[in-house]
Amino acid sequence: MKEKIFIASDHAGFELKEKLVNHYGSLFDDLGTNNEESVDYPDYANNLVKNINKASNGKGILICGSGVGMSIAANRDPNIRAALAFNSKVAELVRQHNDANILVLPGRFINIQEAIKCVDNFLKTKFEGGRHKRRIEKI
Repeated sequence: MKEKIFIASDHAGFELKEKLVNHYGSLFDDLGTNNEESVDYPDYANNLVKNINKASNGKGILICGSGVGMSIAANRDPNIRAALAFNSKVAELVRQHNDANILVLPGRFINIQEAIKCVDNFLKTKFEGGRHKRRIEKI
């Protein structure tokens, strides 16, 4: 079954989200926001989490100004491991070691080139398992 990949942002992450959606075409299910008018980031994080929980094989990308608010909101759900990445190596490691199912990007602190590398690494990297699986089971 093809993996469902959702993307959402608040107003501070809107510009980066739009650039990623344009770069990747129809890869993402875009859950908004749809402009730069002020919105509440938990609404978008919660909607993305709800969609991931409904999908049998889903992942997500969340973007806000710093990435911190979206991370906190998404990680309230016990099925979610949302990880903030400022560079492509961290984006790789959050999949490899933490089996993250949501990549969070800091819209105000990352450029589109690095964001694309982050998304590419997040989507192509497999969970390593082994000692990392044991650690995740303790969460």
